[in-house]
Amino acid sequence: MKAYPTATRPITLSMSFKRGISLALCAAALLLGTQAQAQFAKPEDAIKYRKNALFVMQQHFARLAAMAQGKAPYDAKIAADNAAIVASVAVLPWAAFGEGTDKGDTKAKAEIWKDKDGYKQVTDKFLGEVTKLKTAAATGKLDDLKAAVNATAASCKACHDEYRAK
Repeated sequence: MKAYPTATRPITLSMSFKRGISLALCAAALLLGTQAQAQFAKPEDAIKYRKNALFVMQQHFARLAAMAQGKAPYDAKIAADNAAIVASVAVLPWAAFGEGTDKGDTKAKAEIWKDKDGYKQVTDKFLGEVTKLKTAAATGKLDDLKAAVNATAASCKACHDEYRAK
């Protein structure tokens, strides 16, 4: 083993420690996401927030979809990293669908606010699929990623079909 001076020795973290950090970050993102609604000064701020969160999530999901479809080379580490980002960001936009955010620069249909239970069901389904996506990407197996990407995309589509204007 090569000797490193103390200040430059590489730090090796155990898998359980890494998982613990990931869980803590996800919990913090969830907590921040649920408190975000109260932090918006104006409905336009909430709309901008959710659109930006959805955009970031879509960008990272698109990288996974490209690998799953063979449009980009499969790289297990890049897939796992992008799936982790998708999972972290996926909890953020939902708090920004509060009262008064149904008008303005949005494609959100009024059904979101009229059918809160149905909307919650599709967002919960999506969050469950995103969790499975992160797990599948972590296996390092392209077939697992493909199946999870397809299921996650289907849950995105279900929400868009019902609650997003064209």
